[in-house]
Amino acid sequence: MIIRSSLLIAAALILSNPALAQQVERGDRPVLDVAPQLKNGEYVWAPELASNGPLLVIANLQTQRLIVFRNGVPIGASTISSGKAGHETPTGVFTILQKNKDHYSRTYNNAPMPNMQRLTWKGIALHAGNLPGYPASHGCIRLPLKFSSLLFGTTALGMTVVITEVPIGPELSATPALAAPAPAPTASFANAAYQWHADRGKGGIISVVASLADQRAIVMRDGVEVGSAPVRYLGTLSMPVAYVLRARDSQGDHWLKLSYAGTGGSMEVGPEEASKFDTPTMFRKTLSTILSPGSVIIVTPQPLKAGQPGKSLTVIDNDETSSK
Repeated sequence: MIIRSSLLIAAALILSNPALAQQVERGDRPVLDVAPQLKNGEYVWAPELASNGPLLVIANLQTQRLIVFRNGVPIGASTISSGKAGHETPTGVFTILQKNKDHYSRTYNNAPMPNMQRLTWKGIALHAGNLPGYPASHGCIRLPLKFSSLLFGTTALGMTVVITEVPIGPELSATPALAAPAPAPTASFANAAYQWHADRGKGGIISVVASLADQRAIVMRDGVEVGSAPVRYLGTLSMPVAYVLRARDSQGDHWLKLSYAGTGGSMEVGPEEASKFDTPTMFRKTLSTILSPGSVIIVTPQPLKAGQPGKSLTVIDNDETSSK
């Protein structure tokens, strides 16, 4: 075991190109200001900016950057290397299904994948690896070795990871429609049937993905579907929107809203937003009772089923292989 661990560390150092991998001093600059200026292999880590609260990781394939939010505050950023042509990293909403500091690929010649955090059972994961300055993996998201270790020590199973191709940023938000008190029961889906399996999952963080294209919302816990229901949006939505439950107290629920558009317009959402969603009343009430700080609700115009990278959302995978 000692020999194997030593070989792992040596291989990881080579893969991560230690000549480039280094932490950048932030100074007084916000993490989001530092992130675009990072050179290949560089990262910034400032956990002191938010000592507690729910975590959310967002990887951007277009900018080749990964941002870590805690309680809606960016506390870390890193350069990445995602999937190359023919092995593109899928976009979508994922949860951390498995963690292993000393993982080896069963598909690619036992290649070391230090600090592996599995996102799908079809081989997509976060892990330390070579960062050549462009997408070069077989689908995984490679990180600098030291940053991958810091991230590994911060995350938990069931935590949400969003992979996107457009910039996003957090704003304070009202309660998202799916978790808000239901409007007057005039919508056609108010009394519609829905599925709920309270015994599934292991009590982890809840994530919800609502596809307007499929007119369906699914509820995930520990990578397992625990519920689904029909949903319809009575308005126009051209880009996905994510909501993170920051806290629950005597004043109610406090949400952070992440717009995938990244620029323009107010991010504030009023109570009237709930009236734009048509979904079963009891589903809405049941969902509200199991949400907790860290829960994420994604509303997207895209279909839920897996398909072409960047065009549809991968939500559930079940084939046990490993990529790099």
